[in-house]
Amino acid sequence: MVSSSRLDDAYRYCEGLVRDHDRDRWLADELLPEQKRRHALAIHAFSYEAARIRETIHEAMPGEIRLQWWIDAIEGEARGDVAAHPVAAALIDTIRHFSLRRSGFVNLLEARRFDLYDDAMPTLNDLEGYAGETASVLFLEIAQVLCDGADPKAADAAGHAGVAYALTGLMRALPIHARRNQVYIPADLLKASGIEPDDVRQGRKAEELAGVLSALRDQAAGHLDKALAALAEMDPRAKPAFLPLAFVTPYLKTLAKAAPYGPVAEISAWRKPLLLWRFGRRL
Repeated sequence: MVSSSRLDDAYRYCEGLVRDHDRDRWLADELLPEQKRRHALAIHAFSYEAARIRETIHEAMPGEIRLQWWIDAIEGEARGDVAAHPVAAALIDTIRHFSLRRSGFVNLLEARRFDLYDDAMPTLNDLEGYAGETASVLFLEIAQVLCDGADPKAADAAGHAGVAYALTGLMRALPIHARRNQVYIPADLLKASGIEPDDVRQGRKAEELAGVLSALRDQAAGHLDKALAALAEMDPRAKPAFLPLAFVTPYLKTLAKAAPYGPVAEISAWRKPLLLWRFGRRL
């Protein structure tokens, strides 16, 4: 059993981690009700920890071991060092406090196995499935935290929201992923445009790739529209979980003007609070 003071420290650690490494979600979490905010930050800190495993390894096996540690921690099979890991301690406390589905977090970790290897994403359907497991689950679980239980109408909104958010983020990170030999742009779309995954890894065929990315931006925008339509039917208390969607359209517009292998597309820091405020008024 983790003491309340150690749990407070763990939640503060999660806040600092999200603030420093996932600024967009941190800004959105700052607008959540105070009594729920730290639980959203714990979920987002866990997501960051899972996403960064590829950055910290040189071979797949250590990454597999780390993913299994997280799976065991969430399923309750790990011992001892779990309570000492601040993100694990805060996440498990959040899961218990709100009776969240452990399977959603385990599925996220299973999906992150793809990150450990250099295989290209096979199809658009595979990419959307990956986005659902790694991003949609975050919207869904935080929505349930905000309304103290399951909202049966949140799943549809979360599904589309996660795909819109993840596709946008993956397109922004394309230059970084290419340097790591990672290809998240679906191989079937690449092939249809005469592009091989190795072309992306080597930064070739930028003009052809621009057409593929345009189609992916349309796909992300379509999922965003569906998410917003579904939000209208949801428990109002759960809607702030979807505040990160405020950044999708501005990022897509920035990506439309960016070179495929250029710098990571950004939004001016001063605009982000304003975008969140405007989006929040629409919810």
